[in-house]
Amino acid sequence: MKAFATLYRELDASTSSLAKQAALQRYLRAASPADAAWAVYFLAGGKPRQLLPTKLLRSLAREVAGLPEWLFDESYQAVGDLAETISLLLPPPTEPKPRALAEWVEQHLLPLRNQPPEQVTDALRVQWHELAPEERFVYFKLLTGGFRVGVSRLQVTQALAAVGGLDAKRVAQRLMGYTHIGARPAASDYTTLIAAESAGEQHQQTSGQPYPFFLAHPFNIALDQFDVALGPPSDWIVEWKWDRIRAQLVKRAGQVWLWSRGEELVTDRYPELAAFGATLPDGTVLDGEIVVWRDDRAQPFAELQKRIGRKTLSAKLLRGLPVVLLAYDLLEWQARDLRATAQVERRALLDALLRDAVHPSLIASPVLEGASWQALACQRQSARAMGVEGMMLKQSAAQYGVGRTKDVGTWWKWKIDPLSIHAVLIYAQRGHGRRASLYSDYTFALWDAAADQPERKLVPFAKAYSGLTDTEMARVDAVIRKTTVESFGPVRSVKPTLVFELGFEGIAHSTRHKSGIAVRFPRMLRWREDKPVEEADTLATLAALLPA
Repeated sequence: MKAFATLYRELDASTSSLAKQAALQRYLRAASPADAAWAVYFLAGGKPRQLLPTKLLRSLAREVAGLPEWLFDESYQAVGDLAETISLLLPPPTEPKPRALAEWVEQHLLPLRNQPPEQVTDALRVQWHELAPEERFVYFKLLTGGFRVGVSRLQVTQALAAVGGLDAKRVAQRLMGYTHIGARPAASDYTTLIAAESAGEQHQQTSGQPYPFFLAHPFNIALDQFDVALGPPSDWIVEWKWDRIRAQLVKRAGQVWLWSRGEELVTDRYPELAAFGATLPDGTVLDGEIVVWRDDRAQPFAELQKRIGRKTLSAKLLRGLPVVLLAYDLLEWQARDLRATAQVERRALLDALLRDAVHPSLIASPVLEGASWQALACQRQSARAMGVEGMMLKQSAAQYGVGRTKDVGTWWKWKIDPLSIHAVLIYAQRGHGRRASLYSDYTFALWDAAADQPERKLVPFAKAYSGLTDTEMARVDAVIRKTTVESFGPVRSVKPTLVFELGFEGIAHSTRHKSGIAVRFPRMLRWREDKPVEEADTLATLAALLPA
């Protein structure tokens, strides 16, 4: 654990990509395969299921530190991070014992899950007496599920490729599914990641492993520049940009696997997709979007949310919220990897497959036609009414790449402008990490009536924390501290003085929100210092943005 804690500090302290890459490679070359297996899991984004209730952890930490609740809470508010707070407050260990990362995770942390509270408490007391001070922060990050450090999955992939002397694309392929929430990476898994490439890897006919997803780049230039930048529309395949759950359906050796882009195996959650997958020939991999499909159209993401995370799928739920796979790419056919094939050829094969494999849960994402970019821009105006984010522009000659790359061709996402509303900041909370000392997480509200109505009130409707520069956030933080009316634990209620323009991608009715409306991906577009609070928008203005 000591070496992993040292790596964490190196990665967290540096902004240099070269320095981070050197630190990663240095650790991987020195670590045991068992430790490296878990290090790669965590660094690449893996998170085990929750190990213990946060309430129990906080209660025990207060007791061991010998602090009253108010002082522990004040310390937490000052630090802004629970793992760091506890690591600073615990008394020195009585019997520090050096343990490897794999030993800590497999023999001490993972066994805590689903244990009775009294057993968890006893185990934690023993662990804390044996935990070296320099290992505390990383230990508590793993324990709380809040492990994050300034390194990307791509950087981890590149480090593994350097250590193994491999092509980074092959490592990216091997990493697919490695960070699945139920994974227990072992020494053999790490050894496989960096092993020499074998001929058999080109034809994985029995594995359920998906391919690394190809990602699109934003495209936001003026319409009159499209011809110069892109050439004619005939050089591109144009589709709607669906915003639901990106997924790959894999059919090999008589079995079906459905993987989300987050590398979560979701086959059991969508039995209708598994059913149509079973009808496909072995050696088939489809890339597409999972959507709720009703009345011959894709339903809002809010409808799909009603199925996400459900452990029990009743017949009523399956009837009321039927899902389909809107397929837009064919990555494997007849056990042959098609990713090096041109986009236009893969699309032709996909269309031929869908003509033969008729199933109500499998629909082709339509290809849009337009003689000019202006004609396509006119079609794009109907995107919001259709519940899509805009258009995807896929280069006809493009291969299917790994991640967000342009080395084998390009996908562009030509998104429509976000919906926006002017809202009032009413609550604030400290952030995390480098923003732990700033009030950076905000709750916004709208008026419940027009300005000419007496006794109108501000009703909370959305939270946002992104969109401001560091300078703007520091200024907002100063205003929050001066205008605080009341504190509720880490949350401050402030006098309504600040108006922001919020942008969001989607909007839907919601019974869970006090406003009756939920917005998707809210973020701050602008701080409207010129706009008085009285001129902020109303719930009626927000409701007018709801789709018909």
